[in-house]
Amino acid sequence: MGLRHALLGLLAQGPASGYDLLKIFEISLANVWPATQSQVYSELSRLADAGLVKAAAEGPRGRKEYSIAEPGLAELRHWLTEVEPVRARRSEMLLRVFFLGQVRSDQARDYLRQQAEAARSQQEELTALKGVVGQGEDDLSVYGRLALEWGLRFSRMQREWAEWAVDEIGGEAGAPSGQGRPD
Repeated sequence: MGLRHALLGLLAQGPASGYDLLKIFEISLANVWPATQSQVYSELSRLADAGLVKAAAEGPRGRKEYSIAEPGLAELRHWLTEVEPVRARRSEMLLRVFFLGQVRSDQARDYLRQQAEAARSQQEELTALKGVVGQGEDDLSVYGRLALEWGLRFSRMQREWAEWAVDEIGGEAGAPSGQGRPD
């Protein structure tokens, strides 16, 4: 239910159009919950149908500005305080790490270097957002900075771990990394 609650949370800050919400996603929530234009507009329609948001104003060319309704605010607060978050335990990247013994050690190191590079790239993107994320004291600025900092620390940890893991893999280039691997 992440997108639903992300939109309710943004609308709890004040009325916004679908376009406005997309822009906020791009500069703040993409790190934790990315969404496409079609997903945002579809979910806004579902929220309106459920009575959780309402069209606060309608402008030129059918542009709608939505605001959160009282049931939407109650749903958001319930989700924030009473619903335990799903803790993701699956990682395709780490699943592959478990089986890197099936490829040559140089291939295993290359895979880990790619993971380090992906984490470095994500860290650079997030660092660039630091200048965009509000420096104010409003809720979106304060808690947005907290979420951004988590992303920065997590991507740094991923990069450091992948670089460490490259060094942990022994063997010469082309030497078997583990048992049962085809030559």
